[in-house]
Amino acid sequence: MASTGIRLTTSQALVRFLAAQRVARDGAEPTPFFAGVFGIFGHGNLAGVGQALLEYRDDLRYIPVRNEQAMVHMASGYAKMRNRMGTFACTSSIGPGATNMVTGAALATINRLPVLLLPGDIFATRRAGVVLQQLESPSSEDVSVNDAFKPVSRYWDRVNRPEQLPAALLSAMRVLTSPADTGAATVALPQDVQAEAYEFPIGLFRQRVWEIPRPRADTHALDRARHVVANARRPLLIAGGGVIYSEATDDLRAFAEGTGIPVAETQAGKGSLPCDHPLSLGAIGVSGTEWANRLAADADVVIGVGTRYTDFTTGSNTLFRRGGVTFVNLNVAELDAAKESAVAVTGDARESLRALTSALDGYATDAAYRAEIERAGRGWRADVAAAVAPGENSRPTQAEVIGLVNAAAGRRDVVVNAAGSMPGELHRLWQSRDPKSYLMEYGYSCMGFEIPGALGAKFADPSREVFALIGDGAWLMLSADIVTSLQEDRKIVVVLVNNRGYGSIGALSQASGTEGFGTKVRFREPDGRLGERDVPMDLAANARSLGVEAIDAATTDELRAALEKAKTNPHTTVVHVEVDPQGRFSGSGARWDVPIAETSGLPSTREARQGYEQAAAEQRLYL
Repeated sequence: MASTGIRLTTSQALVRFLAAQRVARDGAEPTPFFAGVFGIFGHGNLAGVGQALLEYRDDLRYIPVRNEQAMVHMASGYAKMRNRMGTFACTSSIGPGATNMVTGAALATINRLPVLLLPGDIFATRRAGVVLQQLESPSSEDVSVNDAFKPVSRYWDRVNRPEQLPAALLSAMRVLTSPADTGAATVALPQDVQAEAYEFPIGLFRQRVWEIPRPRADTHALDRARHVVANARRPLLIAGGGVIYSEATDDLRAFAEGTGIPVAETQAGKGSLPCDHPLSLGAIGVSGTEWANRLAADADVVIGVGTRYTDFTTGSNTLFRRGGVTFVNLNVAELDAAKESAVAVTGDARESLRALTSALDGYATDAAYRAEIERAGRGWRADVAAAVAPGENSRPTQAEVIGLVNAAAGRRDVVVNAAGSMPGELHRLWQSRDPKSYLMEYGYSCMGFEIPGALGAKFADPSREVFALIGDGAWLMLSADIVTSLQEDRKIVVVLVNNRGYGSIGALSQASGTEGFGTKVRFREPDGRLGERDVPMDLAANARSLGVEAIDAATTDELRAALEKAKTNPHTTVVHVEVDPQGRFSGSGARWDVPIAETSGLPSTREARQGYEQAAAEQRLYL
């Protein structure tokens, strides 16, 4: 009888399986789901997964990187840019290599981005005693550091026998390709099992196409949504990341133009409607514009499409103030569709928008409301123009830096950011005309995502210029994969904004009554206190030490010239600019709940607490 299997190690079977996976949507030509494998080798994966990647290097690309957390960020940036239609796998050794990936796993899961994690693990046979880097537990022999991935993964498994691999991989792929249930999938691989041979079924390695579905909404739910919207006088639509992932931007535009309902955007949804569209209100929420938030405060119906209603979007449940406001949520995830006691329309964003547009045929907002919308649109665009206009000071503000980068970027070019005060200012100020021109990681707001996330975007679409905006604090945390950009010839432009410390949290600290304590990079004085002398740092020299060209820009004119040079350079370039740390653009009119100490001997804290209590009185549950 002919054999129906092939004898391979567990790792060899794993790599051959990954190379055979394809993905498709809407009947399009299938494409590889895994663009390759990012990794760092150690004793826990070198001789297993590493050997397999070497043997099948022509089938699946391996890319060595500098930091395990960063490689997961790269995979997330790639997946985000590809609308979740592809990703990278990430492999690490047992121990610190594995736990370095936990932060990246949390980011992927919180942002609903597919990433496959393959950490090495302890010996399944337990023959080797306590393995180097092994966590010992007095209560169990089956605990390793990889158990830390469980709460931050949408799927988790440990393959203790080779024959367990097929079920684990197929289950992981189900999650990775689910539009509603995706995130990090972790398959822990004991190092002895990685090298163990088994006769795997040949069918495991056939080319497999995972069709990404577009679930249709329940017709009764759609009818309830139609009834609510058709009776609205001041409706507002919030576009979240689901609009972009579903490739529903044209349908959103048709809905808005057909009904006259204005569109405000979350961080993940920015670019859903071109910034110059007359029905665009720009950003909403804590990092939004006053104009959008004023209309939100008086909206009688809020239509959320592909948004999960974070506290930044809702102003910590203070933004929507009209009595009796009703929510209608179109979302592929049941969890998000039901939020804010909404009329829940669970289904694909594109299909649900099309169905609701058709059901609302003949409905339109009245002329007075449209005039108000147009005034708001003109108002927020004027505010943006004023904020980014170069001022009289020689040192630019962060808003001016954003304006100059925006001006240097082409329509299809991409800006990447994640943490600090820049996400808020970018949300308000960046002018997006393409759905993929704004790649913000703000679900986890993880410092250090900026450079690896930009690299992931560049891997996904090399035809676009990618600008990574990063603060000095995040640069010091996670900049080493600048080297990977050179190694792989994936050029990005890094704009390193230096305000000498954790300037964002410093501003929040001042507003919270804690006087900016511990947020500046200062020398400690002989009496033990942090003093007023800055620790000198030459971050441009630091960038040069990693092999890239770095340009110092002290003024707006120098920054403008540096950006043009960086665009023409064939390789990654860092533009270093020191900004006025006090020159921030603010004033969204929305509240963010940051609890203040209820009792304190500091006058600044007591004063901040009074304001907090007044604002907290406006919070509500939408029941």
